[in-house]
Amino acid sequence: MQHLNPDLQHQVDWPAQHRITNLASNPIIGYPLAKKALDRLEDLLHHPPTHRMPNLLLVGNTNNGKTVIANRFVERHKPYSVPGEDFIHVPVLMVQAPPVPDERRFYNGILERLFTPYKINDKVDRKQYQVMNLLNDVQTKMIIIDEIQHVLAGNMSKQRSFLNVIKYLSNELQIPIVAVGTKDAFRAIHTDPQLANRFEPHVLPRWRDCDDYRRLLASFEYNLPLKNPSGLADDAISLKILSMSEGTLGEIAAVIRLAATHAINSQQERITRKLLESLEWLAPSQRKLEANRLNG
Repeated sequence: MQHLNPDLQHQVDWPAQHRITNLASNPIIGYPLAKKALDRLEDLLHHPPTHRMPNLLLVGNTNNGKTVIANRFVERHKPYSVPGEDFIHVPVLMVQAPPVPDERRFYNGILERLFTPYKINDKVDRKQYQVMNLLNDVQTKMIIIDEIQHVLAGNMSKQRSFLNVIKYLSNELQIPIVAVGTKDAFRAIHTDPQLANRFEPHVLPRWRDCDDYRRLLASFEYNLPLKNPSGLADDAISLKILSMSEGTLGEIAAVIRLAATHAINSQQERITRKLLESLEWLAPSQRKLEANRLNG
């Protein structure tokens, strides 16, 4: 059982269905690229307040772990209460950018995340005042905005207006803003050159066959409740997984979890190349081709 995390070894005695259900639990992101991103977020969180706060643009392909990393960071810095104080402390607030760049909807999203009642028809300046006071009261030290590429869904006037809101929050609160999105996020932020200069890009690339990728697979195997070692980092299996997933973290995880499910159901209790080849699996590009064929 040396292949398995000691904290999980008891799980191999669970009923098969219980183990399979458990496979869908917390995403595994304990790999070097994610650690670098988490460390950079930690540095930003503890940056002393200045009139020009540094910000971060976390960029990656769809399904490549950006939001997982952001959520993990929020988990590290959960809201907490202090005896004798009226407000809960919310050190890190994560909110999704609205589907279109709309200042009112963005403020509504912040208020909803903080479970604060608000009037839908209030003027924007009143919502802004409410949000600024509330963020000061709960002592927020960082705002993470997910799906920042949604800014591009509006015309240039709305894009500039929304980006000015981000600039205003960072300047007035003197806290870092972290924008998370796909490669289109670069275009979204660079709509405002002044704002673009404040955002340090941190790119999560597609995985390729390298030592970090093998370590990633080893970290997955270490946390899979299988009775026998699979050797996911070995050439035959690692290259097959890379081919099936086309290098995105979410696809890698999905392949491994599907394979682990089959390994448990078949009582093999290990993932082999033969098992991977037997899976009914389409790589992302194949799915796209199939979708185009059906729509054509």
